[in-house]
Amino acid sequence: MRILGVASATAALALGVAGNALACNIRDFSAVASCDDNGKGIITVTDTDATGVEATVSVYLESNGADVKLVGSEKVKGTREGATVTFSEDWAPKGVYRVRIKAGNIVDEDISPQLTAPSEACKTNETPSPSETPVTPEPSETPSSPDSSETPSASPSESESDSTAPATTGDNSPSPAAGESNLAETGANSNTPVIAGIAGALVVVGGAAVFFGMRRRGGSKAS
Repeated sequence: MRILGVASATAALALGVAGNALACNIRDFSAVASCDDNGKGIITVTDTDATGVEATVSVYLESNGADVKLVGSEKVKGTREGATVTFSEDWAPKGVYRVRIKAGNIVDEDISPQLTAPSEACKTNETPSPSETPVTPEPSETPSSPDSSETPSASPSESESDSTAPATTGDNSPSPAAGESNLAETGANSNTPVIAGIAGALVVVGGAAVFFGMRRRGGSKAS
């Protein structure tokens, strides 16, 4: 009986140790601050609890031993290979974070030691899109195009030339001569006035000759 009791105690102790080894505990959790493929800061918490107990992971930014803000809170079920949860965080170099793990009534404590970010910040690898490409301003010395309101008015000569009506272009046939127009109006040629003047002068000369002739003849009879 004594031997049987010792064997039973030994088996119970072994089972207890094995159970404690398989149970979820804080040593199954780890945290690291790193950069993703786009150069953004992230905090990754890994759960290697093979029993798969669901745990809640909460990450806090610390300053002088006090919580500054809650970065995020996520649930995770561990695996032997390790299950992870990731939090986006633009961490500052050497920033300090507290990671709290709560798994039912089994675990309710912080990962120790607290998480400290790397000494160098992430470098973004994103190429700016066309809309984000800075636009180079044009030199201020370049004169801007004048507005239509600033267009100078036409010069006086141009205005006069534009306002003057174009001369009416007649046909190319020659205009009738002055003589021809008079001829058409009176029925005689242009020499008629000259001839009439000469005839009148001859009448006057003839009349004077007759007058003087008759006067001489009367004087001779009286003597």
